[in-house]
Amino acid sequence: MFTDPHLAPRSANFRPLTPLDLLDQALEVHGARPAVAWGAHVWSYDEFGALVARLAGHLRAQGIGAGDVVSVIVGNRPEMIAAHFAVPALGAVLNTINTRLGPDDVAYILDHAGSKTLLCERDLRPDLDLDIPVDVLCSAPGAGDGLDLFAGDVPPLDLSGAVTDEAQPISLNYTSGTTGRPKGVVYAHRGAYLNAVGNVLALGFTAETRYLWTLPMFHCNGWCHAWAVTAAGGMHVCLDRVEPVLILDTIAAHRVTHMACAPVVLYMLLEHATEQPPVRVRVATGGAAPTPALLAGLSKLGFDLHHLYGLTESFGPATINDPGDSSADIETRAALMARQGRRHVTAGRARVVDEAGHDVPADGETMGEIVLAGNTVMSGYYRNAEATEAAFKDGVFHSGDIAVMHPDGQIEIRDRLKDVIITGGENVSSLEIEKTLHSHPGVRLAAVVAAPHPKWGETPWAFVETKVADSVTEETLERFCRDHLSGFKRPKRFIFGELPKTATGKIQKYRLREVARDMANREDVA
Repeated sequence: MFTDPHLAPRSANFRPLTPLDLLDQALEVHGARPAVAWGAHVWSYDEFGALVARLAGHLRAQGIGAGDVVSVIVGNRPEMIAAHFAVPALGAVLNTINTRLGPDDVAYILDHAGSKTLLCERDLRPDLDLDIPVDVLCSAPGAGDGLDLFAGDVPPLDLSGAVTDEAQPISLNYTSGTTGRPKGVVYAHRGAYLNAVGNVLALGFTAETRYLWTLPMFHCNGWCHAWAVTAAGGMHVCLDRVEPVLILDTIAAHRVTHMACAPVVLYMLLEHATEQPPVRVRVATGGAAPTPALLAGLSKLGFDLHHLYGLTESFGPATINDPGDSSADIETRAALMARQGRRHVTAGRARVVDEAGHDVPADGETMGEIVLAGNTVMSGYYRNAEATEAAFKDGVFHSGDIAVMHPDGQIEIRDRLKDVIITGGENVSSLEIEKTLHSHPGVRLAAVVAAPHPKWGETPWAFVETKVADSVTEETLERFCRDHLSGFKRPKRFIFGELPKTATGKIQKYRLREVARDMANREDVA
């Protein structure tokens, strides 16, 4: 009945979904409104469109076209936002590279991605002998010391003419590579569009939004916020460095309404903020549950937290936390905020399944693996069919995160599969120990990993970053854990110092595991 040829999609009622249309609409509707701020400079959407056109024209002149990979090593500055539109407007694929990677990792990514050209900042140019064109950006508009896209003729810009299939790749993002070489995660135009629109709805972006770029745009394309803020007609506020004083000054100067960052940045703000910002700031965070002290401190200062969960493979956010009753006491609110929540607006349902693939009971106790399926899951791993098939086993994406499902439908992560500590045959959640340590008033950050043990197989070791140097001792933490944890869950060692982190603030547990393993083996030999 509904299979008649005249009901088939046609140009009048179907076009591929692409986030490039979001800029097209913003230029039409919000042309005169502020689009991008950087230091003392502010550009309208019309002026930002010209920046995009110049970058697209420059790349086109280099021969960049459909399917070519354009790599960028650029901080959170206007050209990076422009690249999110200019590169895919040519049908090319955007590859944003972590600015903190060493030359060896950068060389691997450029080679594996088959990059045709590299756009970078002068201070971030890799110390490599490259056989591809390299464009170095000017240090500031009009500085004359590099490629200046802020002035000059404006070539024609066709934002979506090169998008012929919504499943074609828009970006290539490499994972952190904590267990080997990083994998290249391929995003499609369709998923990028849907996740961007989902962000607008979930976080309340509007034309009055002023979004501060504390989250690196190289990380999951900034959780698709480069496209999302543009969709709302809001203003992107660029940031040169993630420093607490600079962040707070920029929030005040531009009356920032939204930002996203890792928990470590929030702790920095809490320690440096002395007064409330001009307006309340909605902060999206993920990676670690906010502690009661952090939640209370930031709320008092005018920051409202939203806890998100996602992976590079899910375009960033896959779930968002419902914090529940805001009138509840701070301990209850923190416990609720610790959950990863329910599915993101445009994402498929996040499930928690057992080893047979069956949904675990929604009892808040039975653990299983989080699996995802939907339009905002990656296309696959570039040039790695084996890893792609393993990740998509049984028709779902396997996250590797261990969680429970609560009766109200919210998920709560208990650990990563690789982070579960098996001591004397008992499974111990490293996250449970970390949450306990985070409740100690002197602890800023804690990470717990497994260390080999000749009798128990593994035992938990805790690496601790304190708020004030020498304010917490091993003895005080041992007594604290004795009051809050069962014996087999208590860390056998406490090691103090700054924790190694990625550029997005994520603690690099693989490095801590290596330290714990080496120290434990030396002690065993001794």
